[in-house]
Amino acid sequence: MQIVVTPRGARRCAIALLFATVLAGCATPPSNPAARAAFEQTNDPLEPLNRKTFAFNMLLDRILLKPVTKVYIAIVPAVGRDALRHALDNMKEPIVAINNVLQGRPKGAEIAVGRLIVNTTFGLAGLADMAQKMGIKPQTGDFGQTLYTWGFPQGPYLILPILGPSNPRDALGMAADNYIDPFSYAATAADIDDINILRFVLGGIDERARAMATLDELQKNSLDFYAQLRSLVQQHRAAELRHGAAPPPSASFYDIPAASAPARKTAPPPAAPASSRP
Repeated sequence: MQIVVTPRGARRCAIALLFATVLAGCATPPSNPAARAAFEQTNDPLEPLNRKTFAFNMLLDRILLKPVTKVYIAIVPAVGRDALRHALDNMKEPIVAINNVLQGRPKGAEIAVGRLIVNTTFGLAGLADMAQKMGIKPQTGDFGQTLYTWGFPQGPYLILPILGPSNPRDALGMAADNYIDPFSYAATAADIDDINILRFVLGGIDERARAMATLDELQKNSLDFYAQLRSLVQQHRAAELRHGAAPPPSASFYDIPAASAPARKTAPPPAAPASSRP
């Protein structure tokens, strides 16, 4: 779900997440080798608390978000949903550009700015992705990704109320993105936070609509929906952090590449097979 909060709300979010990180640091890993390996792989020391939050989010989704999303899909044609999605994505291009600069990726920033200009002018304020049709592909970039590039550890896996799966690094990154978001800042400065709220709500409904069939199928066929979703979220985020690049080869074929920090710039063993991209 897209995050749009006021600066005051972002500060509160940061404080709460720092507190959660301190609590997570107190968690004791299991002594059993197999259990400890699973503990470290999932990076979920707060699993009991996370599962309770997950259950709350699922309840909220069942009684509110999913019914609203079904109505949205029923009354808004696909072309209208696509237009809304393009407009919301277009509003995020400044964040993408800024974070690409901070990550030392000037080409990515240049592409993001180009997409913003093309889609805002020729795409009716972003309602149409004319840049994509011209071969200017979307870039990724957020402050959580920037912190990853700078070497900050991700911390434990977290389920945030309403917002869903995250970790302290990415959650703090979301708060930072709101400070540097020109659209959010302008709305706050003009004391029209209703625009931010509308953007948040529409972004959440749009993302829920995109994931409707996938989540329903996953929930139907999973023995443990929480664990399966955690795995998929972590794999997807690991690919985003690398801008879609394949993970570095591992010294062992059975090792899972870690996403908590950038890989060290050391040459991989010649005989190591390349891991598949998540």
